[in-house]
Amino acid sequence: MRRRNFLLTGAAALAARAAGGRVLDPKSYGAAGDGKTLDTPAIQKAIDECASAGGGMVYLGPGNYLSGTVVLRENITFHLEAGATLLGSTNLADYHPQSGPPLRGDANAKHLIFARDAANVTLSGAGRIDGQGRAFWVPSERKVPPPEDAWRDVATYDWKPLDRPSPMVEFFRCTNLRIENVTLANSSGWTLRPIECDTVAIRGLKIRNPVIGPNTDGIDPTCCRNVAISDCDISTGDDCICLKSEGPYGVMGLSRNVTITNCVLTSCCNGLKFGTATRGGFENVTFSNSVIYNDEVPLNARVISGIAIEMVDGGWTEGVAIANVRMQRVRTPIFVRLGARNGAGRLRGVIIDGVHATGAILTSSVTGIPGHDAEDIALSNIRIETEEPGREEWVSRAIPEQEKSYPEARMFGRLPAYGLYARHVRGLTLDNVRVETLARDQRPALHCEDVKQLRVEHLQASAPDSAQPLIRLKEVRDAVVQGCVASALRGKPVEQDGCEDVRVVDNAWARE
Repeated sequence: MRRRNFLLTGAAALAARAAGGRVLDPKSYGAAGDGKTLDTPAIQKAIDECASAGGGMVYLGPGNYLSGTVVLRENITFHLEAGATLLGSTNLADYHPQSGPPLRGDANAKHLIFARDAANVTLSGAGRIDGQGRAFWVPSERKVPPPEDAWRDVATYDWKPLDRPSPMVEFFRCTNLRIENVTLANSSGWTLRPIECDTVAIRGLKIRNPVIGPNTDGIDPTCCRNVAISDCDISTGDDCICLKSEGPYGVMGLSRNVTITNCVLTSCCNGLKFGTATRGGFENVTFSNSVIYNDEVPLNARVISGIAIEMVDGGWTEGVAIANVRMQRVRTPIFVRLGARNGAGRLRGVIIDGVHATGAILTSSVTGIPGHDAEDIALSNIRIETEEPGREEWVSRAIPEQEKSYPEARMFGRLPAYGLYARHVRGLTLDNVRVETLARDQRPALHCEDVKQLRVEHLQASAPDSAQPLIRLKEVRDAVVQGCVASALRGKPVEQDGCEDVRVVDNAWARE
């Protein structure tokens, strides 16, 4: 170990050495850390020598280390001290493709940090990994939509990507993977993807990508098992945390036992999302105690969906529990969608409890497709304030099925209710849900169509600013509406069309 740098003073390096660990500094192998010299060879040599000796820590002290692809090995901790930045090269030739995924695409074979089939890998420290992503985008020169369509627009549409490294950080088929405290910034595409990994802990991660960044997802766990994500602060231009199921490396496992908690998320896309790649299964997923928000930004820079559960590629979801989520200025608080872009799968067993959303402008929805219902969906203790001045003519719109379309909360256009729209669902429970309009909305609070086994209990809702009913039920079978409260109604409390076995009992309606 003649090349070990004994002058390291970082707390992590000192602690590692005190524990008898091996600590190597890329500067001992020729790294300049000046932000101009390509330091990839020196960093990689330190990693390789550390791994060949059985493992340890590769320590980046303060400095700017310009780099292309760095491959981590088994039993390696790659630690960036405070003041250290791993700076992604803007020259695509410095990124060495890794076999498996396609060479081009939202996710491809080029990465800044990569590991494959490695156990006990850790990425840590108070330092920063900066992908210099803007070097890989050009203006899209698109036609900007008129202001009245800002609700469906997205800020990232102003830019289009060139060939680029994505994800910036990729771990494939690793076990006992830990990512702690580091900052990931300015990714040119997806930021972090653990794929086919087992036992993953992501804690205290900060992601800082510009809101205009195309496809700059935050964390995309894909077919991983036993995953714990906590205490993360994510600001990006695409989905903040996106669970996926696909197999670009030729294998596809199960996304199972995933917990996400204590996170702060902001974007112009989705907060927590399942999909869109949903070819396999998602089982036992929880999301809790988190904030999804936007500052006072234009509509096209706001989160599209706070919670988006999308199953459209033939896969399945079984057992999702979401609790205690605060949303601010999110366009659509809740979007649950079963589609058939690549075959109809199964979506069942979703519990969403304790959501408080203010500043919403689009209707939440739970939808399946004809012959394939979303099943066993429960929404409880929900508070939604919407600012959209909905029009009565939207009530009579024919809502397209869009069975094979890309799923997005704005995909149906304006919906015939301001609070919740549900269609093709079996087993839908709404308990202690309160929806309020801060603008004059002329639509019903709730529209349910082709819903079986519906339970609406303790609903509190603003009355429509029209003669529309508070609740519209169409082709609903086996329903109970009980203990609901509304005042100043101009229309019926509940309007039924083609329904069977609907019981409306013990409600407190008051007419204007």
